[in-house]
Amino acid sequence: MRRILGLIPNVFLLGLVSLFNDFSAEMIYAVMPVFLVGVLGAPPLVLGIIEGFADATASILKIVSGWFSDRFKKRKAISVSGYGLSIITRLGLYFVGNFWQVFAIRVLDRVGKGVRESPRDALLAESVPRAEVGKSFGYLRAMDQVGGILGPLVAIIILPIISYDYRLLFVIGFGIGAFVLLSFLFVKDVKPVSGENISKVRPPLTFSISSFGSDFKIFIASIFLFGLGVMPVSLILLKAQDLSVSGLHIPLMYLIYSVAFAATAIPFGKLSDSIGERKVMVSGFITAIFAYIILGASSGIFGIVLGFVIFGLYSAMTDGVARSIVSKMVSPDTLASGEGFLGAVIGISSLLAGVVGGLLWTAYGAQYAFIYGAAFMILGLIVFLALNPKQDKV
Repeated sequence: MRRILGLIPNVFLLGLVSLFNDFSAEMIYAVMPVFLVGVLGAPPLVLGIIEGFADATASILKIVSGWFSDRFKKRKAISVSGYGLSIITRLGLYFVGNFWQVFAIRVLDRVGKGVRESPRDALLAESVPRAEVGKSFGYLRAMDQVGGILGPLVAIIILPIISYDYRLLFVIGFGIGAFVLLSFLFVKDVKPVSGENISKVRPPLTFSISSFGSDFKIFIASIFLFGLGVMPVSLILLKAQDLSVSGLHIPLMYLIYSVAFAATAIPFGKLSDSIGERKVMVSGFITAIFAYIILGASSGIFGIVLGFVIFGLYSAMTDGVARSIVSKMVSPDTLASGEGFLGAVIGISSLLAGVVGGLLWTAYGAQYAFIYGAAFMILGLIVFLALNPKQDKV
C-alpha cells in the first residue's frame, strides 16, 4: 500500500486538515480568555459556561452526525461541511461587542465540530489496519497539537506587531482556515473491504448506549465521571495570571501544553498498539490527577509550567487512545456512532466541569477548583479499572 512518510495517505491528509484547522482555531482561542476577561469584561464563570456549553452542543451533534454517517455510509462529505461551518464562524468574532455574542459564535463553531468529528474519526479508523489504529489516532492528535503550537506561537509574535488588536488576529486566523478545505480535497472515502462484517440494517437514531456491549458502557461511564473533573483548557489557562497581569502568559502556557501534547501523542499511540490501550489510559488518568495537584498548589513559574507540561502528557496518553479503544469495541456498522457517544460524554462532562469549576474558581479561588477536578478524576479512574482487568488490551 502506498504511504506518505510511513503513513497511509488518508491518515496523512487528515492530519494536515487537523493541523490547519487547529492552527486557525487555536491562534484565536489561545487569546480568547484574555479577550473575554480583559476586553469584554467577562468573569471566569462566564468563560467556563461559554466553553463548556459550546463543547456540550458539539457533543450532542457528534451522536447525530455519527448516526447519519453510519446510516448513509458517508464520511468525507459530512466532515467537510462541519469544517466549513467552523471556519466561516471564526470571521464573526471580528464583529462582536459583548461576551454573549462570543457565546453564540462559539456555539456555532462547535456545531461545526460536532458535525465533523464522528465521521472523520470513523474514516480514519476504516483507512488503517487494526494494528495501526493507535498510532494513526496519535498522529492525528499530534497534528492537532502542532496546529495548537503554531496558533499560540503566531499569536504571541503577531499581537505586539498589530498593537494587540485581537479582532485583526481573528481575521488572520480565519484566512489560515481556508487551507483546511484545500487539504480535504485529496481525502478519499473508504469502501468496506469485501467480507467485512458490516450489517445492511441501517441503525436508528438513539441517544442511548443500551444497544452497545457492557465493556463500552463501562468505558463511557468512566470517561464521563473522569470528565466531570476536566475543566476546559481555556479556564485552566487563567492559572497563568498568577504569574503576571499581562495577557502574554496565557498563550505562552497554552504553547507549553501543546508542545508536550504534540511531542508525545504518536509515541503513546504506538505504545498503546504494543502494550494495550488500557495500560496507557490508566497512566494518563493518573498523570492528569498529578497535573491538577501541581497546578492547584503552585503559584510560581516552575510549578505552573510543570503542571501544564504534565497536563499535556495526559492529553497525549488519552485523547487518541480513547478513540482507538472505541474503534475496537464497537461493530463496523456503528463505528461513527460509537465515536460520537465518546465525544458526547466528553463534551457534556466538560460543560458540567466548566460550570462547577468556574463557580468554585470565581467564589473561592483556583485551588478549590483543582481539588474538585482531581476528586472526580480519581472516581473516573476507579470505574475504568473495572474494565477488562485481566486483559492487556481492550
